[in-house]
Amino acid sequence: MTDFLTILRRRTALVVLTMMLAGPAFGAQPGNMPRSQKHESRHEIDQLEESWRDALLHGNTTLMESLLADDYMAITASGTLQTKEQALANLRSGRVHLTIMDISDRKVRFYGTTALVTSMAQVQGTNAEGNMTGSFRYTRVYVRDLKGEWKIVSFEASRIRGSFDRK
Repeated sequence: MTDFLTILRRRTALVVLTMMLAGPAFGAQPGNMPRSQKHESRHEIDQLEESWRDALLHGNTTLMESLLADDYMAITASGTLQTKEQALANLRSGRVHLTIMDISDRKVRFYGTTALVTSMAQVQGTNAEGNMTGSFRYTRVYVRDLKGEWKIVSFEASRIRGSFDRK
């Protein structure tokens, strides 16, 4: 029994040590950020969200490229995976063409050097699969890189279906 307790204590100590060394990003809670820093970071994320919207509406691949991390990965509303290169190619070629994107219900939460954004978007436009007009909920994940810049690392969109268009 003492061998079991010794092993359990060592494992517990190892887990606690790992959490301490991993820093605030490991299990950080939104309330851990000082209020002034949280306000400043929220303002930065809001501006980046508007930049992302403008880049999509105007086909600005230079701006979009600066927003996306090199290892960016998206899950589109149709369930396909999309890398940074694919997202830029779709925007560059015109396969993604949006004429309207009205954003509402934006919520931003912070976890250490990560920001999680959820919103609703009313979209009018087309993509490689055809018409993509409708209402969508999305989640976008930003991470502050070593230079202190926020980069989009992940995106996922889901179409909001009404009772009239269930499939």
